[in-house]
Parts: sequence; C-alpha cells; structure tokens
Amino acid sequence: MSQPHEYDLIVIGAGNAGQECASVARAAGWRVAIIESRDVGGTCPLRGCVPKKVLAAASEAADLVRRADKLSLRLGPQALRLEPQALRLEPQALRLGPPAPDSNLPVLDWTALIARERTFVDGVAAAMKEDLARRGIEVIEGRARFVDRHAVAVSGRAEPVRARKFLVATGSVPRRLAFPGADRLLTSDDLLELGALPPSVAFVGAGVIAFELGHVMARAGARVTMLESAPRVLAGHDAGAVDWLVQASAARGIDVRSGVEVQSIEAAPDGTHVIRFVEGTPRELRVHAVAHGAGRTADLEGLDLAAAGIETDGMQPHLDEAHCSPSNPDVWFAGDAVPGKPQLSALATYEGRLVARNLIRDEHAAPDYRSVPSVVFTTPALASVGATEEEARARGLTFETRVNDMRTWRSARTYAEEFAWAKVLVDRTADRVVGAHLVGHGAADFINTFALAMRYGISVTSLAEGVYAYPTVHSELKFLF
Repeated sequence: MSQPHEYDLIVIGAGNAGQECASVARAAGWRVAIIESRDVGGTCPLRGCVPKKVLAAASEAADLVRRADKLSLRLGPQALRLEPQALRLEPQALRLGPPAPDSNLPVLDWTALIARERTFVDGVAAAMKEDLARRGIEVIEGRARFVDRHAVAVSGRAEPVRARKFLVATGSVPRRLAFPGADRLLTSDDLLELGALPPSVAFVGAGVIAFELGHVMARAGARVTMLESAPRVLAGHDAGAVDWLVQASAARGIDVRSGVEVQSIEAAPDGTHVIRFVEGTPRELRVHAVAHGAGRTADLEGLDLAAAGIETDGMQPHLDEAHCSPSNPDVWFAGDAVPGKPQLSALATYEGRLVARNLIRDEHAAPDYRSVPSVVFTTPALASVGATEEEARARGLTFETRVNDMRTWRSARTYAEEFAWAKVLVDRTADRVVGAHLVGHGAADFINTFALAMRYGISVTSLAEGVYAYPTVHSELKFLF
C-alpha cells in the first residue's frame, strides 16, 4: 500500500514562482507547503530587482543633475537652493561632490545609497513568511532533496515529507566559472551589501547584472571595466540597441570589452587583484575588486532529481513545453529553475500561476513568451519585447524595420537626453508589431505599451491613431512606425 500524502502540493523555493503557485493552489483548497533553504521572498525582492531599482533610480537622478546646465538649472547658491521647499537631494542617496576627475559630475554616495537600499529589504522576508502562514501555507525551512517520486527529505527534519504534486522553483545561482581565482569574484548579492565602494572594479562577463550595477558604481566614482568572452555583449538583445548602450556606457567612463578570455585572477600584496586575460594578446588588469557578471544558471544542485525519476541531461532536467517532467509528470518547474529561458521575476510569477492552474484544472497549457518585455536598468535603460531582426528572419516572418534616432525628438530634447533610439519591427500584412527595442528616457515604461499590443493583438494602425497624454514619450508613438 502506498504511503499517504501529507500535502497536495509541495513547492521547493519561496520566490516569485513558488509563492504564486502556492497561493493559487491554496485558494483552490489544496494542502500546500513551501520548502525554503534561505529567505522567503527569493531573489527579486531581497537580492535582485527591488534593491537594484533603488540604485538605478539614484543613478538616473545623478545623470539628470549632470545635465543641469542644458536644463537651465544652475547648481549654485543663488540659482538653486537645496532646501526641502525647493529641491531635496537626499544625502542618503546623492551628494554633489567631490566631482569626478573628468568633469563636474555629481557623485553618488555609495555607502549611504547601500544603506538606503537595505531599508527596502529589511523585514520583507519575515513579512512574506507571516503572510503565507495567515493563508494556511506552511513554510518548512531547510534544503530539499528528493528521496522518491513523491517525497523529499529536508535538512534538519527527521522524516521526509510527501505530496501528490511538486513544483521546483529554486531560482538561480551565478554561473560557475572554472579559471583559477574564480572564487575571488564577488556576486551581485555581495555588491548589494558592499559598505564601501572600491576605487576600481572589473566584471568578468558583461551580462545584465554587470551593466546595471556597473552603471551605478561608475556614477559613484568607481572605475568600471567589463570583460566579456562572447563576440558581443548582451547577445540576447537587439544589436543596434546594445551598440547604443555601449556608447552610453563609454560616455560614463565604463570600459566594455568583448572577445576576452579571462585566464586567472590573483591577489596582489597591496590588496588589489590582478586579472590575466587574452584579448588578441595576453594582457593583465589590476583592480580593487572583481565581480561576477557572466549570468546565472538554474539552482538544481543537490535536489537529486534522479531519485524522483526525473530524466536529465547532466544537471538539466528534460521538460516538456509546459515545464513538466515527462518521466515524472507529478513534478513541474517554474521561474529561474527552468533552464534556457529568460530569467525575469514577472515571468516567474506568470509561470507559477500557470503551473497552479494546470494542476488544479488537470490541464497542460504551455507558457507564451512572445510578448514578454525585459529591461536592462542602466542609465539610459535598454528595453525590449518580441523578436530581434535575427530571430524574425529565422522564424520566416515578413516584416519592415523602422529605426529612429530620437535625440532630436521633443520628448528627448525636453530632458536633454543624449541617448534616445528605437527600432520597431512591423508585419505590415497583419498590421502587427513583431518586436520593439528602445534605448533612452522612458524606455522602461514605454516598452509595456508594445508588450500589451503584442499580447492582445492591437494593430499598428490602432496604436498610431490612439489618443495619448501630451506631451509625453507615448504621444510620439505614431512617429515610430
């Protein structure tokens, strides 16, 4: 006789995907438990999108102040009074001095900024745990490991726990790098808790995290270098948009290099780090800190998926289009635990909700990724949705490409923007947007309009003829087509 199940659903991981799936299942009357080895909440609210957006907002403010002269704003006692009644530049986030060596730039106070960022994180995990308990979702602390098809052992717990269904939502970890000295790399978690800004930092890898944190650190006064092994950085984004972002990064003193093979990192006697790499010829770089910027992979180590009858290719589970294991259809995956797909918090929430609905309704719907927007929160931001030109051609789509240098447009000139650019791919036959890629002021919000149009089939004609608040970035939408 089979053993009774203690739960209808056990979720492994209390991040966006795990909490959403657990909440929907519990609302349907299921007995649900979440197993979490770290903090309830996961990467996004504690170590990812929320704290990094606090830093990005300060970076945007610093960049706006840097353009003060173009905005007819004088940073002098007779022209601008830094008082609460006028303009309050909070000392916890932005200090006007000392100037950067190359120009009269405002400099972010890194130590105070990190302290402010922590106020957005402190207490969040405990509050989320209490909220789950109020809704009748049990939180089991410890690391899970499958022991058979319907049971997991939990560290610190004597007996395994059993369930009819499982969701693996364990999130991601920094990609493992194999060169000597890779253990010296600071992770994004480390950087978000770094109390003092190093004078210089090098990112091994030029992924999204490297660009986002690199832009903030550069505006705080650090000399930032990125060393990317691929022929071009941010390969998953539109090449033209990335070129603009690289130019904007260079304008802030960030040295972005591609086609670089890092061979080793060694500690120097003076406390700095020596990076030895090949960029055509052997080179070396001495910096005060080295950071991981080479992306993240699904955190599946130690789960013993084989014990659950889940077939794998190395560490990667074999999953169907709905992120279910064909060899054990009672185990599903969502969020960053799914290898080979975009690692986005909103996407994790969507996937967790979809898995819960599939389980409750006994369905097998696959996620639709065609209209998922993504943003690189640099200054300026890079935002994308839909296909790049390369992807559209590979799919055999018939489309037109409209490229706009928007620096002379009223929306950009209003804020004295130095980088404003858009590329929109349009299927003229279907009158639909195929893809959109933006760089500049408002891009992070503007991209949602394109995502909405793609998801719900709003035509290009309707977008162009829409009535929008004026003057705004959105009011110039019709000129992009």
